[in-house]
Amino acid sequence: MASLSRSRRARETNYWPGFVDALSSLLLVIIFLLSLFMLTQFFLGQEIQGKDTAMTQLNSRIAELTDLLQVEKANNSDLNNNLSTLQATLSSTTAERDKLQTQIAGFGGGEAKDQQIAGLSADLAKQKDISNDAAAQVALLNQQLAALRTQIGALEQALDASESKAEESKTQVADLGKRLNVALAQRVQDLSQYRSDFFGRLRKILEGRADVQVVGDRFVFQSEVLFPPGDATVSTAGTAALDKLADAIKQLQAEIPPDINWVLRIDGHTDKRPINTPEFPSNWELSAARAIAVLKYLAAAGVSSQHLVAAGFGDSRPIAQGDSDEAYAKNRRIEFKLTDG
Repeated sequence: MASLSRSRRARETNYWPGFVDALSSLLLVIIFLLSLFMLTQFFLGQEIQGKDTAMTQLNSRIAELTDLLQVEKANNSDLNNNLSTLQATLSSTTAERDKLQTQIAGFGGGEAKDQQIAGLSADLAKQKDISNDAAAQVALLNQQLAALRTQIGALEQALDASESKAEESKTQVADLGKRLNVALAQRVQDLSQYRSDFFGRLRKILEGRADVQVVGDRFVFQSEVLFPPGDATVSTAGTAALDKLADAIKQLQAEIPPDINWVLRIDGHTDKRPINTPEFPSNWELSAARAIAVLKYLAAAGVSSQHLVAAGFGDSRPIAQGDSDEAYAKNRRIEFKLTDG
């Protein structure tokens, strides 16, 4: 009979190695996906930085082209003014020449008249020289004006091209910003999911305790659960509650990916009755000391200190109004809130 029993146990299927292999494969897939996400975030950041640098260079180039275009337009205006002046001078000189020719034609013979004609002819020759010089200057100015207009046209084309490229870069940067916002929103959504799971676990752990409540997005422990009256040393009963809390937090920190920033904020609160002892001169010191004591206990229990933060609020944020013992008890509390880091 004993040999038959041993043979049946030998024939039973052992599923454990297959389960371990499946779990290892799942873990490798998760690690690969996390690595892929971190690599994508890195290259996305590098691409955004490169686009910002290109945008800065384009804006600088556009400013330079704009300044140069203004200078060339000013030169164009000066050339137009000079051209107008020379054309007026040319017209005046031409009119004077025509007048002299008319006078010469009206003169008859005689020596005196010949001398006067010679003088007028000399004046006419001078006016012709002046007219020719003015015409040459006008032609030169026309050439310079044409060249300047060509240069202004090229500058305007370059400016339009730079503005078009800058607009394209702005569009690309905006698209990258949208993609980054979507990624950040996904991280926030992931943290919300982990927060919901964490709250569900704590509800099961602390189920049935009237001295622990859920208020909004926080777990609220009455101070008497964790501390003796007027003291900031965790009581024996308080260590049992904090041990359960520490186990839930350690399980959570093993599940949350390292690229999600989160902290468990520990807030200390007191009632409004003043305290004045050598150790705690006011409610501020008492509330802060209690929050720090809880933080130290959780850290000693294995919770990563980088995910813990303590704050003391004294009696500045009561959740119950009035001067009854019940209101005082509700306001003496330690609150735990899971939030982004």
